[in-house]
Amino acid sequence: MAGTRRGQRRRRCAALLTAAVAVSLAAAGCTAGPGAEDDGRTPDHARSPSAAPASGPVLAVKVDNVPAARPQSGLEDADVVYAEPVEAGLSRLMAVYASRLPASVGPVRSARESDLELLGQFDRPVLAFSGAQSKLLPLIDGAPLRAEPAREDSDAYVRADDRQAPHNLYLHPRKLLGKPSGPAALTTGFAYGKAPAGGRAESTHTVRYPSASFTFTWSGGRDRWLVSLDGTPARTADGGRLAPATVVVQHVTVRESDFRDFRGSNSPYVESVGSGAAEVLRDGRAYEATWKRGAAGDGTTFTGRDGKPLKFAEGQVWVVFAGTS
Repeated sequence: MAGTRRGQRRRRCAALLTAAVAVSLAAAGCTAGPGAEDDGRTPDHARSPSAAPASGPVLAVKVDNVPAARPQSGLEDADVVYAEPVEAGLSRLMAVYASRLPASVGPVRSARESDLELLGQFDRPVLAFSGAQSKLLPLIDGAPLRAEPAREDSDAYVRADDRQAPHNLYLHPRKLLGKPSGPAALTTGFAYGKAPAGGRAESTHTVRYPSASFTFTWSGGRDRWLVSLDGTPARTADGGRLAPATVVVQHVTVRESDFRDFRGSNSPYVESVGSGAAEVLRDGRAYEATWKRGAAGDGTTFTGRDGKPLKFAEGQVWVVFAGTS
């Protein structure tokens, strides 16, 4: 019965998303609305089929990732952090929360068209964002999610006095979700467990966008990958280091979307449905993998060279979307 409901949900989500992204729209400007932190190391959260049922949806927050936005708040508490290319060769993050809700997340920024496809893997997720291009808003409204943009009358968002707009908008997650929904809400398709055999020793790995970079350096003392953004150590609001247990470099098709920013730059579209190559970093080693996601309502599976599911280390996962070339 659960499998039947899951299949029905996937087909329903896929149909809604297909209808939404099929709409071809011209560009327009962004809308915006009306703050700041938490602590250190991401805890290890068990994720297994025997976990308690989810008590609600995941919370996905679009987070700024330019130098003026750093250090960000609340990233260390996310279960999954997705890094995606945006206009002008820059990057933006999507932090996904199920196991824990921090006091504050931000700076919060605007949504993109490809976010809708990525979020289709979750059951009616809550999407927190600062706004979107005006002609994208109908697609967001029609997607199978609960949109929570920043509004002047919303007490979930605040502006920090010590930063300049647009890098000063913060979300108080518990104003949107009273409590964490639990690991069972993370229908990502990821598998967790013991490290596979093989792989190669890897002390550092860098992914470059035209105007941004992500470097992950293995710390044996912490059993974590220390994150650097644009060559600078990425820190939490209290001065700690961002340090996921697993890093995935997922090679995807990045094409032009139907939208442009206010400068006229096209917004890249990350195709997260399909298949391709990936590198999975865990325990100081790198593993070659293939990824597959059959439909927008499905999670993404990663398979090692031996044809078996490639298991991630318990703890936070960063997924960095990189082009195929």
